[in-house]
Amino acid sequence: MTAHAWSSPAVRARATWPSQPGALRTRPLPRESTASYLTRLAATYHLTAAQLLVGLHITTTGTVAAPPAADLHLSAEAAHRLSAFTRIPPAHLTRALARQPPPASIGTARAAIARWQPVPPAVQPLPACTACTIRRSPHQAAPAWIHPAPNSPRIMICTRHQQASSDSRHPAPLDIRPVPELTHPRSRTRRATTASLSWASTITTRWYDHHQHLHERWHTRLDRLTDSNPHIPPGPASPALTCRNLITYPETLTLATALDRLPPYPLTRAQQAAFLRRPATRFQLPRLAPADHDLLWQRLNAR
Repeated sequence: MTAHAWSSPAVRARATWPSQPGALRTRPLPRESTASYLTRLAATYHLTAAQLLVGLHITTTGTVAAPPAADLHLSAEAAHRLSAFTRIPPAHLTRALARQPPPASIGTARAAIARWQPVPPAVQPLPACTACTIRRSPHQAAPAWIHPAPNSPRIMICTRHQQASSDSRHPAPLDIRPVPELTHPRSRTRRATTASLSWASTITTRWYDHHQHLHERWHTRLDRLTDSNPHIPPGPASPALTCRNLITYPETLTLATALDRLPPYPLTRAQQAAFLRRPATRFQLPRLAPADHDLLWQRLNAR
């Protein structure tokens, strides 16, 4: 081939790498934060998220921070360019990534704009299952961060790979194979209403903090979980706090299901006693007798 042929625009275009946008496919996980997905996508090309946004001609504002401490809000044009690069239809990309209302300046902008926004610790995404992440991003095993499903306890459980997470302060998901009971009550989440889940979570959290009713069981469960996960950071928050939602998860769902079946208020003494027998049986307790200051007793006597 002549030197003139090599210098032709068509040949130079074919020699450019990568030949097509998104040549190395990286798929988002369900409810993955936008910052997490951009970080994983960029890592596939040995770039940072900021460098990838520059390459897509997307103007970035705000202070760059790694997930889960911050997330990215994309304007419509920026989302369109990301969709074109990844070759994922806009509807599919929007459905996969966690939806968060963007700032007004981003939501109404016609230009391609991305803004880094701090995420409060209470609503930060959780570390995703590492095995699921590798399947979605085979070229680079970068960690992913996902938001819990709406109207459910704030935890993530992968029953297929036996991994779970309940706190964004954990650097990676937890191995829950030594605690198989955490995967058993998954089917009950659809039966409990949001209100019952909220009440049940508050009640079991109080029991856990005050060492009531199920303390010995939860303490044993915590020991098994921490022994099999030496990567859990010991501070500044202890594993007893960062693993609390996960430790109490089976009992929270059991109690939420029972609360959904309460008869109309006000409850008679007989109805209260009948109700307490059901969770006691499920908890494998000889009896459940909450004190007057117990939140469960307050719930049974709500007006």
